[in-house]
Amino acid sequence: MIPIKTDEEIKIMRENGKILASIMNELKEKVGPGITTLQLDRLAQSLVFKYGGKPSFKNYEGFPASLCTSINEQIVHGVPSERTLKEKDILSLDLGFLKNGFHSDMAITIGIGEIDSEVNRLIKAAKKALKRGIKKAKIGNTFGDISNTIQRFIEGQGFIIIKDLCGHGIGRDLHEDPQILNYGKRHTGLEIKKNMVFCLEPMLSMIGDGKIKKSKDGSGFETENGSLSTHFEHTIAITEKGAEVLTILE
Repeated sequence: MIPIKTDEEIKIMRENGKILASIMNELKEKVGPGITTLQLDRLAQSLVFKYGGKPSFKNYEGFPASLCTSINEQIVHGVPSERTLKEKDILSLDLGFLKNGFHSDMAITIGIGEIDSEVNRLIKAAKKALKRGIKKAKIGNTFGDISNTIQRFIEGQGFIIIKDLCGHGIGRDLHEDPQILNYGKRHTGLEIKKNMVFCLEPMLSMIGDGKIKKSKDGSGFETENGSLSTHFEHTIAITEKGAEVLTILE
């Protein structure tokens, strides 16, 4: 059963989403060679508290931090550490924000310093796949329409879909129904309806078969073959006009 939000609940999530986008923007400005992911986590937590919220991820299913920091072959849920970022690394930041009883969730991938052109293309492909998926998120379409659009774009760019990880509904709980795959067939799955709220999050790798394994930190997932990976995510609400991206600065 997919929860349908009220207009008032979406208003709360819209306010939360703007705050989260602002926090992520501040974090992005601090990312560069020489900073540790633990420093970024501490900054993220302080900003969440500054805006009167709570970090959605901290202690969620045992996760020990506020911010997910996934480097290079790590896809999602990387645990912050004393590891220092260096030139040519890529870093995915994933942060959840809880306030007034509702969660928002977003992720971005950033190149550190000067990165190779093909790596830059990988990052752009994930970002564009998310945008294309969002355009398909409208009343009357199905979740399969979203999934298929994301899949066709990623594969058209020559990259690999991480099939074992997916998007999700969100609201009073961080993870709600439905699970939203990044691959699938058109016109399949549940129909998208007004006032549904969910997260789309394409995850892709540069080469290989898309298989994943647990990271040594015990929480993260990484590509089995060590291929670089990227991750972008937005929280969106379905309106009469289409998808409204809640985790974005106007």
